[in-house]
Amino acid sequence: MNDKVFTKPIKKQFEFDEEVAAVFDDMLERSVPFYKDSQKITEFFALKNLHEDGILYDLGCSTATILLNIHRKLKLNAVLIGLDNSEAMLAQAQRKCEAYGANIEVLNADILEYDYKLADVFISNYTLQFIRPLVREELVKKIAVSLKKEGVFIFSEKVISHHAKLNKELIECYYDFKKEQGYSEYEIMQKREALENVLVPYSEEENIKMALNAGFSHCEVIFRWSNFATFLAIK
Repeated sequence: MNDKVFTKPIKKQFEFDEEVAAVFDDMLERSVPFYKDSQKITEFFALKNLHEDGILYDLGCSTATILLNIHRKLKLNAVLIGLDNSEAMLAQAQRKCEAYGANIEVLNADILEYDYKLADVFISNYTLQFIRPLVREELVKKIAVSLKKEGVFIFSEKVISHHAKLNKELIECYYDFKKEQGYSEYEIMQKREALENVLVPYSEEENIKMALNAGFSHCEVIFRWSNFATFLAIK
């Protein structure tokens, strides 16, 4: 289904409800620049670092798209687990997993409180930015503790610049992209208002510093377009 969520006046802050879940895959592809390319890079590094009988967690798995893509390419025995706290998203994810006959666990869970087993890979696509900063940093520490030595945490985030003029131009560049995807000025402004104080992005440098402070030995950007970035952190 096509994303028409913000063609009408908003009545609440953004949330991952049934209306959003129904159009989420379309929303991602039209709202995140080079979404499929960043996903392919994430899949590549996830598969390179997932070992026999290993575990991979996707935090904020939404409709399980990346888990399904990894499952299709998997050539060893491994456990794929998706966690989300949106019943609407999980219902879509479950339907997709069943349709493809994929052995993937999708669970309703609080990623801050979940009892993780020792894993090879963690993925988080545009999820950390919805978590309050202090709690966000505690979660990243928990992820680091839950990874095996040399395990990886791959995460994508919207990023900001602390240079005021550049940050403004990054946003303008992104809005031009959204217009090219068919979103109207009205839809763009409606979504921006709905996300106000809900999505709190860090800069590229702040994301890297957060990972290093959490106990990762290395973290760098492996893909970036304007104000969207994918990071790889190695324990």
